Amino acid sequence: MASSKEIRGKIKSVENTKKITKAMEMVAASKMRKAQERMRSARPYSEKIGNIAANLAKANPEYQHPFMVANDAAKQVGFVVVTTDKGLCGGLNTNLLRAATAKLKDLEAGGQKAEVVAIGNKGLGFMNRIGAKVVSHVTQMGDQPHIEKIIGPVKVLLDAYAEGKLSAVYLCYTRFINTMKQEPVVQQLLPLSSEGMQSANTDKSSHAWDYIYEPDAATVIDELLVRYTEALVYQAVAENMASEQSARMVAMKAATDNAGTLIGELKLVYNKTRQAAITKELSEIVSGAAAVG
Repeated sequence: MASSKEIRGKIKSVENTKKITKAMEMVAASKMRKAQERMRSARPYSEKIGNIAANLAKANPEYQHPFMVANDAAKQVGFVVVTTDKGLCGGLNTNLLRAATAKLKDLEAGGQKAEVVAIGNKGLGFMNRIGAKVVSHVTQMGDQPHIEKIIGPVKVLLDAYAEGKLSAVYLCYTRFINTMKQEPVVQQLLPLSSEGMQSANTDKSSHAWDYIYEPDAATVIDELLVRYTEALVYQAVAENMASEQSARMVAMKAATDNAGTLIGELKLVYNKTRQAAITKELSEIVSGAAAVG
């Protein structure tokens, strides 16, 4: 049995850990609220630009942007994998990377090769470990995503698709459901489907819109679809950051609770050890007194 001094040392160590996890829980709770506000404020823009893009595509069926044309002959696919830069957020990254790896294996079994853009340290490290071809990456984004920092690396895959080198581009991220639930998502980013863009536009799809284009329809649609694709990537990063802070808050709360339970158990062991030592000393004193008598 461990000595009283060792057990006291363990109790002190766990108490210090508990202070750290409690502080991290409170910091994550504060950041979570800001991340959720940022995520929700980004949603109306991506939905509105999707509505406009869907109506433009319907109004001009004779023109198709490269992002809406399927490149079936290409033997490569692109993956944008959005993960966190830091750990201590439960199984958030593990669940997403498991889903992304399963999709990668399915495509490779069908003869497709994958090119990966990693957003976040955890995804970059994992993709390098499994030997995936990482064509670009961005890390250390901080607590607030900046679209100009994200779009540069992702543009490598967008340009490759527009040139017909990729058959599809997939976006992998963790969707924020609520504080207690986050869902790993692997969705097709390119080719864009008019059905996908119209999903948020069901109430206005019964009539066609007429537009006046400046300078011309092709230029406007080209620019708008690029912006729409960038908005989808930015929204995915914002959702992932909100999920990260929620998962970290829950994980740190669980760690704090577990530390409290462990401290209680150690104190019980300490008291039992102390009581055993006192009983032993009393027995020795009584035995000594009896021997003298």
